[in-house]
Amino acid sequence: MKRVIAFPAVAAMLLAGCAAVPHEGPQVAQVQEGSLGLESGTAKIGADWWTAFGDPQLDALIQAGLAGNPSLAAAEARVRAASAEVQVEHSALLPHVNGSAQVMRARIGDKLAPPPIGGNTANIAIAGANLDWDLDLFGRQRSAVRQASASADAARLDSAAARLSLSVAIAQAYVRLAQANRLIEVADGFVDTRQKALGYAQARVKNQLSSQFQLKQAETLLAEAEQVRTQATRQRDVLIHALAALVGRGADFYPQIGKPTLALDRAPVVPEMLPADLLGRRPDLLAGQARIEAAVQGRKVARAAFLPDVSITALAGLASVGLSNFFTGGAGSFSGGAALSLPIFEGGRLRAQYRGATADLDGAVASYDNAVLNAVRESADAITNVRSADEDLAEQGRVVQGLRDTVRLDQVRVRTGLGSQLDAIDSGFRLLEAEQALVGVQADALTRRIQLIAALGGGFDPLAPRQAAPAADTHS
Repeated sequence: MKRVIAFPAVAAMLLAGCAAVPHEGPQVAQVQEGSLGLESGTAKIGADWWTAFGDPQLDALIQAGLAGNPSLAAAEARVRAASAEVQVEHSALLPHVNGSAQVMRARIGDKLAPPPIGGNTANIAIAGANLDWDLDLFGRQRSAVRQASASADAARLDSAAARLSLSVAIAQAYVRLAQANRLIEVADGFVDTRQKALGYAQARVKNQLSSQFQLKQAETLLAEAEQVRTQATRQRDVLIHALAALVGRGADFYPQIGKPTLALDRAPVVPEMLPADLLGRRPDLLAGQARIEAAVQGRKVARAAFLPDVSITALAGLASVGLSNFFTGGAGSFSGGAALSLPIFEGGRLRAQYRGATADLDGAVASYDNAVLNAVRESADAITNVRSADEDLAEQGRVVQGLRDTVRLDQVRVRTGLGSQLDAIDSGFRLLEAEQALVGVQADALTRRIQLIAALGGGFDPLAPRQAAPAADTHS
């Protein structure tokens, strides 16, 4: 009869727990690909996209950076920590067995046990093993495992995003290093030409064919050319320092970075479209999706907290008064059974946790939506910048070619006596300045391509396994 009464009571507790779950849904909708105006097709970018620039030193620097940069080591450590958390949460699904043993000296009161035990002092020995197994009937712990797993995926994708950012940073710095070296060569041409102009002005002043004003002007122009060379040299040295830091090296690495062989006038081909798979090829966006999944599972964990928790417990061991009786048959004991717990009054704590978990989901979705819109804008801007840089490069090429023709004609005029040497020097100045600007435009064209590659996710493969390197054991 008691069993008949107990079953309705348990059922009532279960129903009471289910009825207590709040009905509060998310308020932020996840952006859909169809509303972004992405084109059909996919962007083809190799995993080692930087090799298209044709410079072995660049290849070696990026490989060294991916192997030794401290920021990547920190990202991989976060991956290992997240993976360990998955194992911690998964362990809660398994039975837990704990053992304990103790020996104590105690006086046993005569009211607790009759003589000869009561009223005397004796050794009490206890040893046993306790089993505890949460059955997770409503999936709370399984949701916690999935939450930790999604967070680990986000950490792995963050690591992939960091690797992409690092390779992009090294490539951009290297292009600027090539630009600085080329500007030094152009500046040397400036200095050489203006030294000749100064000598010509000095000769004309000596022969009283020119004024001191023209001499001072020539000296000023030479000083400007030398300043340009000094600035380009400083820029080169600073970029060498930056590259060494990016690959995780110090000042000892500076001499190992030589002059780039990268050709500024040969820009690699890059996609010029917003691919339909944009959201699935950027690791930062995939990390955002993983965080949404983690928030979904966290909300399920908060929901399951309202429901009953059923577990199985068991205890077996030995206990005796007096060590001589410890290993006798009568010292053994055991117990076992099932336990049911149900939150009845928590002062609003569970509801607050559920509202917080729902807000976390809304926050994850909002952050992802914002990242998606920024990614589309970055990609569209990068495509526009590549096209603009190519047009600028073509226009600057025509300027340089026109000045080269002018210099050639001025030299012919000087040789035939129809022109002035000063006119030829002046046109040479303008040509060198135009060539200097051309170097900058060429470097910009390469940099814009690198930015487009980064905006499209680089050569990231979402299907490739992403595992952090094992941590080195420094205590062995």
